[in-house]
Amino acid sequence: MTLFTIGRLCVKIAGRDAGRKCVVVEQIDNNSVLVDGDVRRKRVNIRHLEPLAEVMEMKKGASHEDVKRVFEEKGLAVWEHNSKQTPARTLPKRKVKVKKAGEAKIKKATKTVKKEAKEEKKEE
Repeated sequence: MTLFTIGRLCVKIAGRDAGRKCVVVEQIDNNSVLVDGDVRRKRVNIRHLEPLAEVMEMKKGASHEDVKRVFEEKGLAVWEHNSKQTPARTLPKRKVKVKKAGEAKIKKATKTVKKEAKEEKKEE
């Protein structure tokens, strides 16, 4: 019988969740377990856990809602998941140049005049 059975209450002693209580939800292999509770639900090395004497009634692979319910019954804090809501992507506003009526004709006329001036210089 291993020390880290399903339902075992533990304290994380390493990582960003150090000092928080968690419960073993599933045993993955000899060195790691899946924990949930007042920590992020994740795979943890058993060397990063300190087992406590209390064992909670928990089924294998219990959901976060089940763990939350059991922790609230015991009066323990539970990690609240705050999913990031990404805002809808807005494209930058483009500057649109509004052409006035006849502006295109003026540009074309000036090009024609410049072209004629170049041709006259070449003829001289």
